[in-house]
Amino acid sequence: NINKEFMPTVANTEGINETKYKVIRKGRFVFSGMQTGRDRCIRIGMYNEESPIIVSPAYTTFEVTATKIVLPIYFFMWFLSAEKDRLGWFYSDGSIRANLDWDRFCDIEMELPNISIQQKYVDIYNAMLENQKNYERGLEDLKLVCDGYIEDLRRNYPCEAIGKYLKLSDTRNSHGLSLENVRGISINKTFIETKADMKGVSLNPYLLVKPDYFAYVPVTSRNGEKITIAHNTTDHTYLVSSSYIVFFVKKYDLLDSDYLFMYFNRPEFDRFARFNSWGSARETFDWDEMCNMQIPIPNIKIQKAIAEIFEVYNMRKEINEKLKAQIKDICPILIRGSLEEN
Repeated sequence: NINKEFMPTVANTEGINETKYKVIRKGRFVFSGMQTGRDRCIRIGMYNEESPIIVSPAYTTFEVTATKIVLPIYFFMWFLSAEKDRLGWFYSDGSIRANLDWDRFCDIEMELPNISIQQKYVDIYNAMLENQKNYERGLEDLKLVCDGYIEDLRRNYPCEAIGKYLKLSDTRNSHGLSLENVRGISINKTFIETKADMKGVSLNPYLLVKPDYFAYVPVTSRNGEKITIAHNTTDHTYLVSSSYIVFFVKKYDLLDSDYLFMYFNRPEFDRFARFNSWGSARETFDWDEMCNMQIPIPNIKIQKAIAEIFEVYNMRKEINEKLKAQIKDICPILIRGSLEEN
């Protein structure tokens, strides 16, 4: 992805011929120049796990062989900067589709310090990366606690349809909210700045998502098997497209909003939504199907206690993402330091 990380594919892999895919082992690189001009980013990743993976045959795979001249990790660190992404975008600007072709990629010049200095700064990078990985492992332990509590609830409490606890909201933008309030929803189940072209679009029919309200996109086709839904945990009111569905918990003394959203974040909910999506060209997860979803609903105090653990998990997950971003931001400083020392 644009963060130069490997991730599970969101493509439809049904019926693919896996024998055509490329095998990636530890220490190898994957490069895709197809989106460089569009995203202004060089999509390159270095694989560091023990178990091999496969990637699309459309990707270019390679490894660093001149290890007495450049260390593979130092080579990867060199590309972890906005400056190098801009350079790749500049190099790709001449083709019809703004690709960064492999031959052009190979023309990029690198200034390299001697191998001992490279190793010194690679060690610093690896130490920061190991600290982040340790934090991430603790994060997974916390998620395991949440999942364990939920499974315990499923065994000890009967499941109920959530529809009787919810209410649709069809309040339109009569408050004069502006473009600054317009939001979309990502597959990561968060509100994001809208990517739609809003030039000349009237905001009057847009739906209000008040604090503690939910909104989701009923269309589930081509969403990476996830449903785009988000919970407004801020003090601000958002605007979303009238094609979205907005609702809130009406019986807040019986069902906690954070507890409900915790269920919306589970893979089981995504599978439920996809399985109960209907249509031909576009499959949609309608409101009636949402209301039919069943979850265990214990005492409100138990709900809040579990939701608080989940909130801590989300908070730490955000910290982990910030740590990864900081490491990436420090890489250009490390590269500059190594060159100055050289």
